[in-house]
Amino acid sequence: MTTKTRLLLKLAGATGALLLSLGVAAPQEARAELRIDITRGVSEPLPIAITSFAGSGGRDAQMGADISKVISDDLERSGLFKPLDPRGFLQTPDQLRSGEPRYQDWKALGAQALVAGNTTTGGDGRMKVDFRLWDVAAGQYMQGLSYSASPQEWRRIAHIVADAIYKRLTGEDGYFDTRIVYVAESGPANARKKQLAIMDQDSANHQFLTDGQTLVLTPRFSPTSQEITYMSYFNKKPRVYLFNIDTGRQEVLGDFPGMTFAPRFSPDGNKVIMSMAQNGNTDIYTLDLRTRRQTQLTDAPGIDTAPSYSPDGQRIVFESDRGGTQQLYVMGADGSGVKRLTFGEGRYGTPVWSPRGDLIAFTRQRGSSFAVGVIRPDGSGERILTEAFHVEGPTWAPNGRVIMFFKDLPSGDGRGRNAKLYSIDITGANERRVSTPVDASDPAWSPLIP
Repeated sequence: MTTKTRLLLKLAGATGALLLSLGVAAPQEARAELRIDITRGVSEPLPIAITSFAGSGGRDAQMGADISKVISDDLERSGLFKPLDPRGFLQTPDQLRSGEPRYQDWKALGAQALVAGNTTTGGDGRMKVDFRLWDVAAGQYMQGLSYSASPQEWRRIAHIVADAIYKRLTGEDGYFDTRIVYVAESGPANARKKQLAIMDQDSANHQFLTDGQTLVLTPRFSPTSQEITYMSYFNKKPRVYLFNIDTGRQEVLGDFPGMTFAPRFSPDGNKVIMSMAQNGNTDIYTLDLRTRRQTQLTDAPGIDTAPSYSPDGQRIVFESDRGGTQQLYVMGADGSGVKRLTFGEGRYGTPVWSPRGDLIAFTRQRGSSFAVGVIRPDGSGERILTEAFHVEGPTWAPNGRVIMFFKDLPSGDGRGRNAKLYSIDITGANERRVSTPVDASDPAWSPLIP
């Protein structure tokens, strides 16, 4: 994968050169601002009109239409927005480019927010995309932004525009300019092929990163999103690898004695935390990527595994059966102050700390049923978000509002497994299938792409 071209962003306020060049009128007297309250979930998505980003014709026009479609799809998948059918729009993109919206026309369609934009290609071959956002109910302008990049980056620009709209209308950061790495599964149950695969969060730009000759497990992004750590079996021995997304270079972190499980980066990217089995016991270790020095953090009878740092790097959540059943525990980053977190019925595992630090996602198994849920770091507020025959492997969107996981569905072809990716809001609403070309398990969500 080639290095991404950095996008040049310019913010337009209520006044200024960009605003004037776009022909957008200055806001009227301030009124109550349009805002979606997402703290308790949204029962009715916000109706929003997203027009085609008008171009000068030909390639620009088509690219403008494609960009607006990606923006619309991003916002709709969030469950917070309801894009309206463009066939009912009473103003054309060209009219919006050169003048103020006719607010009554958009109100008649039920729109509460309106997005319009423009796409042009300069003499240097670079593409410029402008967009404007209006509050239809209040009849006022809200925001305008301009982006410049190579034409090959048009999808990224669309995702960044969607993130900007999401943030302006919810008050929280978006998560659309991100990627997903996962384990791609294919073949019969007795000869399952597992590869690393990566794609944009909307399933576009799908690529296989490994050839499937060796088994791969538990891919995890670095905080910079340019590297992945994962497990792979070489000559039937587990190894922990680093994979650079941009260069395709793989690096073995080391051949560790015994079994190695669940490697994951520290928030600063300088360490990998994992569990290793030695002398009949499985404990948690860190590996400093700069010095290759190992540090043992736990030393208790039983199995300690699946560690995950808090976003400030001060605490670690992990799963352990040291108390007789598989439960979640929290400790300091140096292994001190171990405290049990869960006391519910069933087995708790695969904990992952939210990027916001307020919640920990987990998998719970009770009898033959699995569930994905969240709990506060002090052990209070446990909630189950989704439950099925087999759901597992939660991973967080970078804004801490959405969780992705995988689910095994009934298979009628005798393969024995039919694993698919799903996403769900932390309120338990808006569960959706995430499309992949093959079976998929163990997803990991990247930070926002730098």
